[in-house]
Amino acid sequence: MATKYLDLTMTESVCRAQKAYYGHAAKIVGAPERDPLGEAEAEFIAARDSFYLGTISESGWPYIQHRGGPKGFLRVLNPTTLMFADYKGNRQLLSTGNLSVNDRVALFLMDYPNRERLKILGHARVEDARSHSELVTQVWDPSMQSSVERVVLIDVVSFDWNCPKYITPRYSAAEVEELVGPLKARIAELEVKRHAVKT
Repeated sequence: MATKYLDLTMTESVCRAQKAYYGHAAKIVGAPERDPLGEAEAEFIAARDSFYLGTISESGWPYIQHRGGPKGFLRVLNPTTLMFADYKGNRQLLSTGNLSVNDRVALFLMDYPNRERLKILGHARVEDARSHSELVTQVWDPSMQSSVERVVLIDVVSFDWNCPKYITPRYSAAEVEELVGPLKARIAELEVKRHAVKT
């Protein structure tokens, strides 16, 4: 676990709760200004085809949004910067509006088959794609059947890896096909052999 993540999340109210339930609270000393992403984090992010984005509205309510795309659509530009394309959607623009008044974000990235999760805290800014074609070329994916309206850049402050406890393994259709594909091929092969024996 990165020290800065604990420094930011172990607030006074959290410490009071820890003391009430467990008799003591975590003490964070000497946290750096930020915890840059390492190679393991970059590889994990590059393999994801979705993540959850948390923002805060001006009325103080949290908002969680799912973001999905081809693997690697959330790009690691460097150890402290992430970027992704925001495509035309339902036109609610809740996250975009929230980020205009509070740039703090939390990202939640899941690997259900391997029961791993990565949480990231940072500051985000939204850039209009019409004014930043140089950014669009870095994140646009031709497999997406929609146009890029915005580009979101995230200045990473820290991250945290969670334990696998209570993560139920789940598989995408592509992952299931990858697992059962060889079995299907073997069944087809045996069916051909069985048919040849009969004839």
